[in-house]
Amino acid sequence: MAKEKKVEQITDMEVDFAQWFTDVCIKAELVDYSAVKGLFIMRPYGYAIWENIMHTLDRKFKETGHENVAMPMLIPESLLQQEKDHVEGFAPECAWVTVGGSEELPERLCVRPTSETLFCQHWSHVVHSWRDLPCLYNQWCSVLRWEKTTRPFLRGREFLWQEGHTIHATEEEARAETLQMLEIYADTLENDMAMPVIRGDKTEKEKFAGAENTYTVECMMHDHKALQSGTSHYFGDGFAKAFDITFTNKENKLAHPFETSWGMSTRVIGGLIMTHGDNSGLVLPPKIAPIQVIVLPIAAHKPGVTEKAEELVSRLKAAGIRCKGDFSDNSPGWKFANWEMKGVPLRVEIGPKDMEKGQCVAVRRDNGEKIVVALDELETRIPELLNDVQQGLFDKAKANLDSHIFEAHSLEEAKELQETRGGFIKTMWCGDLQCELDMKEKAGMSSRCIPFEQEHLGDTCPICGKPAKHMIYWGVAY
Repeated sequence: MAKEKKVEQITDMEVDFAQWFTDVCIKAELVDYSAVKGLFIMRPYGYAIWENIMHTLDRKFKETGHENVAMPMLIPESLLQQEKDHVEGFAPECAWVTVGGSEELPERLCVRPTSETLFCQHWSHVVHSWRDLPCLYNQWCSVLRWEKTTRPFLRGREFLWQEGHTIHATEEEARAETLQMLEIYADTLENDMAMPVIRGDKTEKEKFAGAENTYTVECMMHDHKALQSGTSHYFGDGFAKAFDITFTNKENKLAHPFETSWGMSTRVIGGLIMTHGDNSGLVLPPKIAPIQVIVLPIAAHKPGVTEKAEELVSRLKAAGIRCKGDFSDNSPGWKFANWEMKGVPLRVEIGPKDMEKGQCVAVRRDNGEKIVVALDELETRIPELLNDVQQGLFDKAKANLDSHIFEAHSLEEAKELQETRGGFIKTMWCGDLQCELDMKEKAGMSSRCIPFEQEHLGDTCPICGKPAKHMIYWGVAY
């Protein structure tokens, strides 16, 4: 007799969180390794998660007037060099094409790490008058950054993302755009991915190369480390001056426009895994899950059971739910473990006794709760349960965030809190770079953001004793 197929086990997160993460990525069939280090194959299930995030973001972008475009993937070195701060920020991560066919190229071409320079060159050709503004563009693409240490989703050399680029007649309009797009990221993370965020401004040291301001949404993972999950940058007119982009304004005077850029990548899938996952594998929020409900026939060999399960699948699909039935010959125990590994929010079981009682049993992935559902209430009760799972995941993640934010009044206290409790450490800060470097060197924490919601924790910087300017969050980050 053939041995029953087994669902592969994953490392417990309490034993080795990094290995647990890798196990989930591989065994839940999200990614596979390619022949080039740091370039991962996104398998259908992993890509389906990204598609749902893409569709959610794309709808919100278009609702706010943005249009999708496509830029080339190669950037001439001379073009990249036109914005000094920008090229210096990306130089260590650039990959270069030097040969085309069998001939050496007259100029090195950079495989895009980001596309600001390409958009600027384009706008220098097409923007002439205030009537041409604003240009509200977004592109879905991959970028290449030659990371030294790589991990699935979190640190890939090539990754998928969207990068929005906009150009405006006034500073006020550009700044409003920057904050609007940050709020779209925050809304998507919190309401669609059940990941609570802290909104804030990056420090001068941590801001995007070439930006005047970088705004961020920071999330906390299950292991109490931080993940920068989306950023929005205000460029001012620096790029416009570097690329000689000018337009005739309403006063019939020549002026430089103001630019923004903003991006979210497949890195957020890593955040999704580390925010909600458990020792059985993935736990996916229903709004993002490729499969929201998996229907399993119990005692499928009994008359009518498979047919009844198929009927439930059809009814749920007709109700607009992403649903699938597992009619394989694997045992119920194997199926339970397999779909738990894949993080499907709700499992619906039906067997002969359920059929007699006119019911099915729904099992929540987030907490294991079993709920009896009358078959004549299927189309109303299952969506309610999916909403309960979505809210339950957010509430659990919010509790994890709120219970791991600690206040410190000295560098030593901040260090001790990080070492013993983890999470975000909030302090006052004078704004000096040296204090930021000291916190990194002596306490192992980088600045996460200067939060929009400021608190007054004291009058002096706990690192140097000088008058404080801001409240700031510190943390250990992915």
